[in-house]
Amino acid sequence: MQLVEIDMSNMKDFVKRMEQAANSGFREELEILLDALGDEYLRILQDEIIRLKVVDTRELLNSFHKFDTGGGWKSGTELTLEVGSNLVYAQWVNDGHHQQPGRFIPGEWQGDRFVYQPGAESGMVLKKDWVEGKHFIETSLAIMERKVGPAIFEKKVQEWLDSYFRI
Repeated sequence: MQLVEIDMSNMKDFVKRMEQAANSGFREELEILLDALGDEYLRILQDEIIRLKVVDTRELLNSFHKFDTGGGWKSGTELTLEVGSNLVYAQWVNDGHHQQPGRFIPGEWQGDRFVYQPGAESGMVLKKDWVEGKHFIETSLAIMERKVGPAIFEKKVQEWLDSYFRI
């Protein structure tokens, strides 16, 4: 009968490294990374709103923020970050909306932009029944994906693995 010898001398070191890695705070590092990505997305989103000339006041522009999701972790181990607006009309501006043709809107034109002014004697009369959305959310998500993509998380995980299991 032939004996097979297995060198187990490195097994204790491997198990010790696994325990260290499990208690390393990697989860907290991912939360910090996700929070920073949320900040970057908000910056891109605001840039898109400005570029598309969506806003005549800063209300919509400043309404977008990161929602508190309890440290970035939802049910179980899913890492999430929610970004959005608490303004009802933000979705209408992004997706498009119906309006009532013939309705008078008080305000004034400043260059190529209309500024709503309640009670103004001047204004405009709506002509279209559908206003196409600006799609700033989809555009900013595409920019974010091109800029960051999943590669940043893969890099972070690889750095973490390398710090504990580098040969």
